[in-house]
Amino acid sequence: MDLGRRLLRSPTVQRVLGRTLAGYLKLVHRTSRIVHQDPLIRDFAVPNKPVIVALWHGQHLMVPLVRPPEMPFAVLLARHADAEVNAIAISRLGLGTVRASGAHRSKDVRRKGGAAGFLEMLSALGEGISMALTADVPRGPAKQAGRGIILLAQHSGRPILPLAYASSRRLDVSSWDSASVNLPFSRAAIVCGEPILVPKDSSDMAIEALRRRLTASLDAATAKAYAIVDGTTQAN
Repeated sequence: MDLGRRLLRSPTVQRVLGRTLAGYLKLVHRTSRIVHQDPLIRDFAVPNKPVIVALWHGQHLMVPLVRPPEMPFAVLLARHADAEVNAIAISRLGLGTVRASGAHRSKDVRRKGGAAGFLEMLSALGEGISMALTADVPRGPAKQAGRGIILLAQHSGRPILPLAYASSRRLDVSSWDSASVNLPFSRAAIVCGEPILVPKDSSDMAIEALRRRLTASLDAATAKAYAIVDGTTQAN
């Protein structure tokens, strides 16, 4: 294990980095001007709470700063040590965390804590706590919703609200999820897709259709958010 990875596994270093990340996210939020905030965040999410907020990887860290203050939220984060920094930052921003990772192969579910995490998310939703989680499974394919979030909506009976956050000033990262780092002094846009309800008696075919619908909805919301902040379309 190299020195950098050993340092990242140090609880002291993780606390410092987590607090720094939380401070940075607050700076981005306070210095950015939200030019478009989708009314569904308040008109749908608040009266229908708890909800399941679905995002693509690379956008989930801004959720604590745009949620309605009266809505308790928890964020799904991976269990590995590298995600501990994000967990500390999320906690300092006032949200709870559920530690688990999605997986494509059934043999990976137990290793990543997927089954326990799923039950913990069901419990949180049952207690009135909304969940925010990325729809795409770590390590790809990126921007393709997995079945897990659809199954969570099916078993909990709670609606999925697709959401995208974009900022005009950003650093695009060369990573598996093509993430962007939001920068201060930006124009920001928050765009939602139409809420998705998953009936409890949904067949495998229906679940697959809803998975594809969620993928398309998040793609459309993301494209619209970037178009708004980049000035290629008008906010409405």
